Amino acid sequence: MTAGEKQGPFTPMYFVKAALAGGICCSITHGVMTPVDVVKTRIQLEPSVYNKGMIGGFRQIIAREGAGALLTEFGPTAAGYFVQGWFKFGGVEFFKIQAVNYLGEEQAWKNRVAINLGAAAAAEFIADIFLLCCPLEATRISLVSDPSFAKGLADAFPKLIKQDGILKGLYSGFGPILFKQIPYTMAKFAMPSELTTNQNLGVSLGSGVVAGVAAAIISHPADTLLSMVNKEGAGGNGSITSRLFNLARETGLARLALNGLGPRCVMIGVLPGGQFVVFDSVMP
Repeated sequence: MTAGEKQGPFTPMYFVKAALAGGICCSITHGVMTPVDVVKTRIQLEPSVYNKGMIGGFRQIIAREGAGALLTEFGPTAAGYFVQGWFKFGGVEFFKIQAVNYLGEEQAWKNRVAINLGAAAAAEFIADIFLLCCPLEATRISLVSDPSFAKGLADAFPKLIKQDGILKGLYSGFGPILFKQIPYTMAKFAMPSELTTNQNLGVSLGSGVVAGVAAAIISHPADTLLSMVNKEGAGGNGSITSRLFNLARETGLARLALNGLGPRCVMIGVLPGGQFVVFDSVMP
């Protein structure tokens, strides 16, 4: 949106289309990047074993478990990020338009970065609470850390609940997922507002790549903690908070910030660009 440009009307169907486009773009892009995510998670969980970089990690997994192991988390990833994308993109559109209605178009344009940041943070927070994002992330990590844990999403999800209960089994990583997802989403939606003056495919793609790499670096320590806390026995047997503190102290800031960062920069650098391209293609 540029200054003075008229958009709308913003009917309920507009928000449904935005949410659907968000669900489709997130499910497709995260699903495609599943192999990179598997390698990234293995590096975070077993850095002493997977210590040969991203390409080396691919080779190690294929040699040990076969190429199919790279798609271990595909089910929870595609399902979880469809629902998350639905609320995230739909929520961002909703909160942005409410801000424009409240401030007026001229003031909204002047404060577009702040509006995008606030809309992205609010939408992501709601998504992480009410969506299956955190439970499905826990399921994904359990499958990657122990491929024998279950056969897939339908098997792993109830098994986690039965084994650890709803809170510990599915929401141990709720704090880290907020610190991971909210900065990532804020960077993803704020940078394109500054980098784009005309909506076109090339600019959407380039903006998304820049936003993605920045977001990956900012949020990676939380991503590493999220991977670690969902591994069985990690951080001891205390409360979720004490387990997180134990893991952070044992791992150290440098390893939290660097383990798996290469694959995540590749993955997150590609994801927003692809998402904006698909979203712009699906939305009228």
